[in-house]
Amino acid sequence: MGTEIWRITFMMGSGAARFTMTDGEAAPGLWLIGIGPGDLDHMTERARSVAREGSKRFLEGYTAVLPPGEEERLESVVGNWERLMRNGVEKPEELLAQARTEAVALLIVGDPMQATTHIDLEERCAEEGIGFHVIPGLTATALAVSLSGLQSYRFGRQVTVPFSAGDYLPTSPLEMICINKEAGLHTLVLLDLDPTGMGMETPRPMMPSEAVALLERMSERTENGSTALNLPILEWGGMLLSDLGTEDERVVSGTLRELSDISTGYVHAFILPAEFSGMEESAFERRRLPH
Repeated sequence: MGTEIWRITFMMGSGAARFTMTDGEAAPGLWLIGIGPGDLDHMTERARSVAREGSKRFLEGYTAVLPPGEEERLESVVGNWERLMRNGVEKPEELLAQARTEAVALLIVGDPMQATTHIDLEERCAEEGIGFHVIPGLTATALAVSLSGLQSYRFGRQVTVPFSAGDYLPTSPLEMICINKEAGLHTLVLLDLDPTGMGMETPRPMMPSEAVALLERMSERTENGSTALNLPILEWGGMLLSDLGTEDERVVSGTLRELSDISTGYVHAFILPAEFSGMEESAFERRRLPH
């Protein structure tokens, strides 16, 4: 007997999903496979098995990035693969044409269904009667909350700090952080991956100093009268979470002035806390940068 694999098949017409089981090899369709937050050792055996059984394998390089060292390992783990960037994901006609008759694996850093782009693929498969299958993966966002020592139920809406395009810089990320703070909620702040905004090239993740500088620029432009802005951005407390799920994983706390001086690491995120509750403050202090 081969490996038993659960899959979701979208029925023509209603779009309602039903569960079926295949035995031995991946069924035709589009398989969205979570490969974990960075270290391929976090891939589940099921994810590895289905990826190897696929007729084609694509690494989605638009919404997340795999560390270079792990990218070099990928072929030895799942077999040969090609990179798929923004055009291939947002205009997936070629991808879906292959998935009609073959098992096509789309390898996604983290968990497949946390990006709107991938939810759109589900809808396209449902409309066109193509099998759609999801194998979950561990995410950096889940790790961030877990490793912070802060209470998971006290997080508000997460935001992403984007690279600015010329003089254009939205202030909505900072405004949401302020809304969360005033509601007593912490904010997970993801950092942009693509300075071009086009999703056509291999990503170049934003560094902490760039993110803090952008938050400062937002504070100068926003008309939000939040009391959180009474304290200069550089004096805000925060946690910097770097390369989560890899051997280089690091979580440190301090002021944003201190954290912006960190120049090591590849993929970063911040947690900007509201007022602490219970044992949260001691968790923050244990992670504080040494002076």
